[in-house]
Amino acid sequence: MVTQGLDGKRVVVTAGASGIGRTIASRLAAAGARVHICDVAEQSLTAFHDDFPDIGVTLADVAAPTDVDRLFDDVIAHLGGLDILVNNAGISGPTALVEDVDYESWTRTLAVNLTGAFLCARHAVPLLKQAQGGSIVNMSSNSGLMGVPRRSPYVATKWALVGFTRTLAMELGPFGIRVNAVCPGNVEGDRIERCIAAEEATCGLSREDIISDWVQGTSLRCFQTADDIANTILFLCSGAGAAISGQAIAVDGHVDHV
Repeated sequence: MVTQGLDGKRVVVTAGASGIGRTIASRLAAAGARVHICDVAEQSLTAFHDDFPDIGVTLADVAAPTDVDRLFDDVIAHLGGLDILVNNAGISGPTALVEDVDYESWTRTLAVNLTGAFLCARHAVPLLKQAQGGSIVNMSSNSGLMGVPRRSPYVATKWALVGFTRTLAMELGPFGIRVNAVCPGNVEGDRIERCIAAEEATCGLSREDIISDWVQGTSLRCFQTADDIANTILFLCSGAGAAISGQAIAVDGHVDHV
């Protein structure tokens, strides 16, 4: 894995205490980056800090402006600046037909997945400009490249993140700042298990049938791993990805139909 240019880079990973975020943060640190994470789950954050004491941690909900203010105060105190932002924080939102989605679920999904990325980028951009270049990676989804029934809040945010990414790439390119979106498919772990359970509850299908259907919908006939996603992010943030910006890159085994 080519990761040149990451040694000493100052990185923020949101929702970094567990799941994909934990893998991203630990892999960046192993590549020589100086990393700070936030997470909304205090217990997970404590466990992460026990395992990675050199990585800074902040308890924060990215949807809360005051929490994001505090996060970046901690980042400046811990890292002294910023070279890379990974906007990883996101929630699945409800699994329901649009007429059954309640307003609170809709607004919470937008707040975490979209507004959270905006709030973090708003703080990060001046620091990246001070560093005279850097990288932002927004965690979209292959759902941000297609429609998915019964997932309207989630899909809406992931499509919006692709547009946000491409607009930021245009704004920030003249400052040497690259902005890309990574679009995972079905990634092994707790989150996909929750999505499978939600599908079971709404569709009446078995877990085995749901997994089979999702796997058969990919050309590579597989789910992805957190390391697959981290590998792509490390590439994009390293010198190997220096010419890549404004892209929405699917890491999904090639989903060829919904």
